[in-house]
Amino acid sequence: MAKKKKQEKSKFKFRSTQRFQKPDARYNNMVVTKFVNVLMWGGKKTTASNIFYGAMDLLAKKIPDNDPLDTFLKAIQNVAPQVEVRSRRVGGATYQVPMEVSRRRAQSLAIRQILATCRGRGGKPMAERLADELMAAFRREGASITWRENTHKMAEANKLFAHYAW
Repeated sequence: MAKKKKQEKSKFKFRSTQRFQKPDARYNNMVVTKFVNVLMWGGKKTTASNIFYGAMDLLAKKIPDNDPLDTFLKAIQNVAPQVEVRSRRVGGATYQVPMEVSRRRAQSLAIRQILATCRGRGGKPMAERLADELMAAFRREGASITWRENTHKMAEANKLFAHYAW
């Protein structure tokens, strides 16, 4: 009777794919690659890429004096929060403790929020919804910016619990 080998388990929950990512083909930008990967559903990367590049083409038509990549990067920067609240349990009570957000997490939160806002809307193709939301975020208006402002307001309201951030 042959003994079965135990499968080795990694001590990490998942492997980071950041070091394996390559910049996208059109803009040669890592943020675009990350955005397309988060946009992708069911492994359909070509569909996600087509949606993203379609949205960038629409942005180029709507804002002709700006480069669409600069508009996209500025929109993500505008949506990214500086602080967020995290739950901290101290002595049986749960406090919402404001904490600074790392640059990488802020970028991820911004990408997720922009896509969640686009997916929540209906009536138009995804490329148009994405272009509209990116344009609104670039102009510092829209649902994604409202989410960021609410996050900052929540952190401001709970700043007296900041001493629990350790």
